[in-house]
Amino acid sequence: MEGMNFDLRQQTVRELNGFLHSAEGKAKRGTIAVHHPDGAHNIAAGLNAPVKVVVHGHAGYYAAGMNMHADITIEGSAGTGVAENMMSGRVHVKGFASNSAGASAHGGLLVIDGNAALRCGISLKGGDIVVGGSVGSFSAFMAQAGRMVVCGDAGDGLGDSLYEAVLYVKGSIQSLGADAQIEPMGEADLKAVTDLLSQAGFSQHKAADFKRVASKRELYHWNADANQEY
Repeated sequence: MEGMNFDLRQQTVRELNGFLHSAEGKAKRGTIAVHHPDGAHNIAAGLNAPVKVVVHGHAGYYAAGMNMHADITIEGSAGTGVAENMMSGRVHVKGFASNSAGASAHGGLLVIDGNAALRCGISLKGGDIVVGGSVGSFSAFMAQAGRMVVCGDAGDGLGDSLYEAVLYVKGSIQSLGADAQIEPMGEADLKAVTDLLSQAGFSQHKAADFKRVASKRELYHWNADANQEY
């Protein structure tokens, strides 16, 4: 089956998403191309079939949110919450991403070629995020599981209140958040970073150049004797 085209200057996002959620849309093979998105919100949200969608331009808020199984490419930048709460599949932003990219993602892979703004990977729950540029402040705040690879720099408060998620940063880290620390890279880390860089198409970077950031695990339990000093 061939792909098809949607033009959001002629059709609505509701029509696009309605098709993508229909039995016909879920069975579609080939590429479903979205033209003239012009920053529209909620493009390709909540997909739950292995379809391929290419957005030819910039997307607004919550593009590819709640994704399951689909392969979604945004050939531009994306607004707040791209790929938030993703369960599986792949989302690729070829430009930049605004706040809270990949928030609460449980699975799948989010690739951002450019920079990501504040709170990238906040409350990450098992997905993987690879950022070709830098990430803003408070990225991976309360990240519970999953991995994030940053090929550029990280802003203030990286990994604040981390749980079991692991972060890898090649560039400088402005500051670490509460309970986050830099740890040595082990063989498993080198393999993990190499694999993620390969999946993201960033094989020009070398895993050995990255730093591992993980939790000190001092905030796991309330300590009545800590006198509020953490």
